[in-house]
Amino acid sequence: MNRIASTVVLAFIALMLLSSTVFVVDQRKYAIVFALGQIKEVIREPGLHFKLPPPFQNVVFLDNRIMTIESPDAERFITAEKMNILVDSFVKWRIGRNENQPKLYYVTFGGDESRARDRMSQIIKAALNEEITRRTVAEVISGQRGKVMEGIRTKVVNEAAQIGVEIIDVRLKRVEYVEQINTSVYERMKAERTRVANELRSTGSAESEKIRADADRQRSVILAEAYRDAEQIRGEGDAKASAIYAEAFGKNPEFYKFYRSLEAYRATFKNHGDVMVMDSSSDFFKYFKSSGSGGAAPAPAKK
Repeated sequence: MNRIASTVVLAFIALMLLSSTVFVVDQRKYAIVFALGQIKEVIREPGLHFKLPPPFQNVVFLDNRIMTIESPDAERFITAEKMNILVDSFVKWRIGRNENQPKLYYVTFGGDESRARDRMSQIIKAALNEEITRRTVAEVISGQRGKVMEGIRTKVVNEAAQIGVEIIDVRLKRVEYVEQINTSVYERMKAERTRVANELRSTGSAESEKIRADADRQRSVILAEAYRDAEQIRGEGDAKASAIYAEAFGKNPEFYKFYRSLEAYRATFKNHGDVMVMDSSSDFFKYFKSSGSGGAAPAPAKK
């Protein structure tokens, strides 16, 4: 019985010693193997690995996933023209994948991620301040925003590499004025928009006058051309009428004279209020005379 118990105890101890020499590296982790307090190696490949049992060797795991540092509140910076702006930013980072970077990260921060985040926040803020103070608000907001982020990324990458950190990306989420100068900015924007609107109105008014003048010119040209064509047609009609009259006069002159006299009578006696005093023997009343007696008919005093 004592032999069985001893065997069980020995088997348990052997199992414990064996389990203390085996460890598994997850694909989301780095493993740092320590030998008597000194870093012996960094294991980056996932899988089953072996080591000496404690206290000869022990293992510390570090997260190798991409992490985010995001500013909780917008930070204030001063631009080149001495204007205050608020900037929100974030950084994507992870422990470096090179052979010495996980070791450097552990030596620098003792594996404490919160210390690493604090140090990275300081580096990011310093890089932001250096880049923003060299540029105007317009450049930071739109004109050179890409260059600003690239400059920040370059500085952060260089400094982060010295503490075993790899920078994946740096972005500015929001850039805006502080509340104290928002009103003046809006007023300036309003004045600028008003100026543009007035310029557009002036341009539209000038174009309107130009179009109106061109329309008046075209109207005058059209009326002149129409009057010219009308006079030409009227002239042609008068010429044809004169030709017809001449032809009719040539065929029967007496009838022509009679017809013209009738037209003259019609035009003369059109208004019944006219009073005319004329010699009844005048040629005007030639066709009023009786063809049988040869005498002249008395001229009416009033019609």
